[in-house]
Amino acid sequence: MANYFVGDIQGCFDELTLLLSKVDFNPSQDQLWAVGDLVARGPGSLPTLQYFKALDGAANVSLGNHDLHLMAVHGKIKRANPKDKLEALLASSDIDSLIGWLRHQPLHQELPEHSLVMTHAGVPPHWDISTLRGESKRVTQALQAPDYQEALLEKMYTSGSNQWHSNMDELERKIYCINALTRMRFLHSDNSLDFDCKLSPAECKDPDLTPWFELEGKINKTHTLVFGHWAAVMGKVSSSRIKALDTGCCWGEYLTLWHLETDEKITQNKLKKS
Repeated sequence: MANYFVGDIQGCFDELTLLLSKVDFNPSQDQLWAVGDLVARGPGSLPTLQYFKALDGAANVSLGNHDLHLMAVHGKIKRANPKDKLEALLASSDIDSLIGWLRHQPLHQELPEHSLVMTHAGVPPHWDISTLRGESKRVTQALQAPDYQEALLEKMYTSGSNQWHSNMDELERKIYCINALTRMRFLHSDNSLDFDCKLSPAECKDPDLTPWFELEGKINKTHTLVFGHWAAVMGKVSSSRIKALDTGCCWGEYLTLWHLETDEKITQNKLKKS
């Protein structure tokens, strides 16, 4: 059995198909792990979700910010961005079933036998594994609740904190967790999340900002940490225990697959439009 981890697909389904064919992916014996942002920007969000849902036990997904945004669009909380190319997905007869499946995906995944953690954007350096599990579970339970739209998705865009502290209320904890695990890039010197700078670490000249993965973290001392979300990083981090897999396929670059057992990265270039 092989474990394959794929970076942000964002609707680039044709590229995903070609990438998996390069490694002869077999869902009857292999496992496919996706760092989130299955949808948006590329033309194939519908077949991407259908494919992962059909994989059933062979698929392991952590939700990304675009996946959560899709839920909000489906619930008419937010309007679809034409650039996300979600028209076919939203008009599909499968949409309710696919949203239902997506709601049951967590914000983080673990592979205990390899001491591995996967999230979409990373893990706050000051969180230990117990905190990650507990806070992620809170959000997962909220997404699966019947009132998830009113109780969480509507509040996701209006409430919450960008800094973790001990006296946060229940909603603030959930919003911080969502922001940290699906949107985090840089942290300020006080460990608060910055949502404005999307540059690469080399391009960012603000001395108050540090990439979260360059700070001494509790989890990456004991675990391999797999993430996506930050295309500007293009897979380049200094620690061998951290695997950055978003390589900007939807922006014209390439899709990356990491084979855990061999520590090999396999790529597929963005297909040119015909």
